[in-house]
Amino acid sequence: MTKIAPPFTLESAKQKVRLAEDGWNSRDPEKVSLAYTPDSQWRNRAEFVSGRGPIVAFLSRKWAKELDYRLVKELFAFTDNRIAVRYAYEWHDDSGNWFRSYGNENWEYDSEGLMQRRFSCINDVPIKEEDRKFDWPLGRRPDDHPGLSDLGL
Repeated sequence: MTKIAPPFTLESAKQKVRLAEDGWNSRDPEKVSLAYTPDSQWRNRAEFVSGRGPIVAFLSRKWAKELDYRLVKELFAFTDNRIAVRYAYEWHDDSGNWFRSYGNENWEYDSEGLMQRRFSCINDVPIKEEDRKFDWPLGRRPDDHPGLSDLGL
């Protein structure tokens, strides 16, 4: 695979967003952590995380709680080494309560294309299971599945 590094173009920024979505939909914390610098700094809701080890721990806790997680990301804006995305994901808790979580992220990359800073704001909305929009088999979102704008999200 070709490395995607700054400065970003519209096409490379879109590719970076899809690669991030694919990684997170794998729900593999070790694999996902490799997209970040060893000292990457995160803010996720009210939690601050720094470094790959803590990122792996964070994602492991996240996906143990957020079951049947499916995510869609969409490019919002980009500059030379920064990308802004909006996203939504669906999941349920261990009691079967479904949620759609909406968020925005700001990403900053190093010269090698690894994310060095990630800031995420997220809101959770309870939904009924029959109101889910992300119903593909667990894993990568199929190429023909609608994105956020197509779904009116």
